[in-house]
Amino acid sequence: MTDKTPLIPSARGSRADEMVPTLTAAQIARIAAHGRLRQVQPGEVLVKAGDHTSHFYVVIKGQIELVRPTAETEEFVAIYGPGKFTGEVNLLSGRRGFVEIRATEAGEVIEVDRRDLLALVQTDSELSDILMRAFILRRVELIAQGLGDVVLVGSNHCSGTLRIKEFLTRNGHPYSFVDLDHDNGVQNLLDHFRRSDLSVDSSPYARQL
Repeated sequence: MTDKTPLIPSARGSRADEMVPTLTAAQIARIAAHGRLRQVQPGEVLVKAGDHTSHFYVVIKGQIELVRPTAETEEFVAIYGPGKFTGEVNLLSGRRGFVEIRATEAGEVIEVDRRDLLALVQTDSELSDILMRAFILRRVELIAQGLGDVVLVGSNHCSGTLRIKEFLTRNGHPYSFVDLDHDNGVQNLLDHFRRSDLSVDSSPYARQL
């Protein structure tokens, strides 16, 4: 069962409003000129977790939700209504996304190809400021929440673990860390990844989900 408490906050406040802003009708119209209107149905998946991020979506009618699949269930990340838009830093680089995006009800979205979005932010300074600020803040929140596609298993007393953590942090890549010194259930995690050759006193192990 999915916990419907959002991991990316939707409450009002200066930071939340910048992370999940609501576009004006005029701003949406300028984006629409670079994309196409698309009908969506309840449960329709717009983006699968792990896919290369190739499209940007603005909600016109209805709602879409973002969830992060886990080993046994999924984590609820956010829900966007009219005027809200998808994307974070991975959209700019075209790297694989961390979340699944799907419609929760019938509605309409504007779908913009990543290349057209990049052209838009280079020519529209107002939209560039809004989108870039939101993308960066969302990535910061993903890092703070540990919502990445990498699980690092190791010890803070291990130089190898510290090097990997530094590398992931330097590259702004969200990750989850399992501390061998304090997590009593770590062997179950290793067994889940079929790493029976590793034990709790092994070298650091990083796995991309």
